[in-house]
Amino acid sequence: MASLSKRLQTNIDGNYFVDSTCIDCDTCRQLAPTTFIEDSDYSSVFRQPESVKEEFAAYQALIACPVGSIGTVKKNSTMLQKAKMSFPLQVESEVYYVGFNSEKSFGANSYFIQHPKGNWLIDSPRYLTHLVQAFKAQGGIRYIFLSHKDDVADATRYAKAFGATQIIHRADAHALPDAEWVIDGKDIVQTETEFLVIPVPGHTAGCMALLYNNRFLFSGDHLWWDHVRQQLGTPKNLVWDDVQLERSVKILLNHSFEWVLPGHGGRIHLSPPDMKNAIHQLLQRRWHLPLPQL
Repeated sequence: MASLSKRLQTNIDGNYFVDSTCIDCDTCRQLAPTTFIEDSDYSSVFRQPESVKEEFAAYQALIACPVGSIGTVKKNSTMLQKAKMSFPLQVESEVYYVGFNSEKSFGANSYFIQHPKGNWLIDSPRYLTHLVQAFKAQGGIRYIFLSHKDDVADATRYAKAFGATQIIHRADAHALPDAEWVIDGKDIVQTETEFLVIPVPGHTAGCMALLYNNRFLFSGDHLWWDHVRQQLGTPKNLVWDDVQLERSVKILLNHSFEWVLPGHGGRIHLSPPDMKNAIHQLLQRRWHLPLPQL
């Protein structure tokens, strides 16, 4: 629970506030960008909600916050409950953002795919009865895909609840010793018709991306959208091997997709040509590679 006594001075006056327990994970800024902004090492409220839609989004951010650092001076219990029940949030068609980000993964996003041959959970949210019931209502979980060692969180608890198969790369498997499916090497693995597991070492040795239906790239902490600069980003700090990271970004040029759905950072939807162009621009900025000739 957020505390008024720890309220950050950077918050604008009003009902909503962020306190000093904030870990600057970006969750609130993704869900309610008209209310929350990054300010030094924290998020803070730069504009109080002015409409029902904005207030609802602020409550969604409050609920999703992994450390409970968002609070209100006066609580709207009805809207709070409606915001809770809105998760998982539909991204598009059968793809959902789960919410309830976990402190164990530094507030990383997790996603859910409803699929006729078995549903997928990508990285792990907090283990909550609400989510267990929500997943049951949509047919349970067959696979739990872990993008890398940092975002395992409560995966094992969900696996036990649903009898799901956990997938992780061998290089990061020490973070999930009970994983049922361990991916080796750098070869792409296809499972079912629409799913490609793409090893993308760089941030960690065992980073992987999941490409679904040649449209949705679940990128973990390998790739994200920077909404401030309007461009793709990739890690500069906490990088296991920068040469491997560059190669891993290049590999994505071999695939067509429209969505980047990351663990940290912004989500983005672009046309496949615009997405390839954004990757080329990232390679040029980050590693000074020449842009392709038109």
